[in-house]
Amino acid sequence: MPELPEVEVVRAGLAPAVTGALVTGVEVLDQRSLKRHDPASGDFERGLVGARLAAAVRRGKFLWLPILPAKSAQSAQPAAPSATSTPRALVAHLGMSGQVLLRTPDHPGGDAHARIRIHLEHEAHDELRVDFVDQRIFGSMAIDRMTPTPDGRPAGFSADVTGEWAGFVPGQVAHIARDPLDPAFDERAFLAAFAKRHSAVKRVLLDQTLVSGIGNIYADESLWAVRLHGEQPASSVSSRRARELLAAVRGVLQKALAEGGTSFDAQYVNVNGASGYFAHSLNAYGREGKACPRCGTLMVREPFMNRSSHRCPRCQRLR
Repeated sequence: MPELPEVEVVRAGLAPAVTGALVTGVEVLDQRSLKRHDPASGDFERGLVGARLAAAVRRGKFLWLPILPAKSAQSAQPAAPSATSTPRALVAHLGMSGQVLLRTPDHPGGDAHARIRIHLEHEAHDELRVDFVDQRIFGSMAIDRMTPTPDGRPAGFSADVTGEWAGFVPGQVAHIARDPLDPAFDERAFLAAFAKRHSAVKRVLLDQTLVSGIGNIYADESLWAVRLHGEQPASSVSSRRARELLAAVRGVLQKALAEGGTSFDAQYVNVNGASGYFAHSLNAYGREGKACPRCGTLMVREPFMNRSSHRCPRCQRLR
């Protein structure tokens, strides 16, 4: 499943094309990709056609495009919601195999896995098309109503959302905690909560209500970096080691971002269809039977929550 770096790569590639763009048409090719769309938010197609998009925003693995109020649709500048309006956003979740691809209007339409197409007009980029492609149909798109963030801080990562719009988060994203690269991430609160958890440290890292965006790959990489066993109870980890782990998480995520994310197959690509190459930098994940880059011991794979954990049995002992 795409994790924070992969979704951020998509967001960063999408932002210049959608910010200020006018939606001129919508094609829903497979209704199953609207499974998270709440009819109370209005008809999906009618809710987008004629609207203007304010930006591309991300929190953890969720991506959303705020929809400007109708009165602002003719302006490319984001506007604040009125006291009586309910701000809305187009929310995309990539699931296991979802892709958001930027294409020209005349791009051939024969992709068997295309589920939704959104046609745009942009002042700088002219006509564009955003294709939501999803082979396994675990991902989705939806129009969702937004609510103010409890702390009044920007709801997610985006260099484009400014003013009052920054403080609104889609309802289906509101329960997701901020991620470690979010400028508004509360490090002190995270470390305090981490110290009280008696469950395994890897389970804590994957708890999206505590910290978002960290999936199986980057949890394994971060734990390897600080020599921690994934089953070590979080409450038994010293405050110094917990800070080291958080720093390692941030370092791994930033390195993966710089390398375009992790692609093991053609299912994860950026908006231009290109694969990331962080898979070549992995030290733990997927390396069972290979030498640990640090000590040379053969790496092992162990079952974990219907998935697998990868670690070095010498460097990462349960203490």
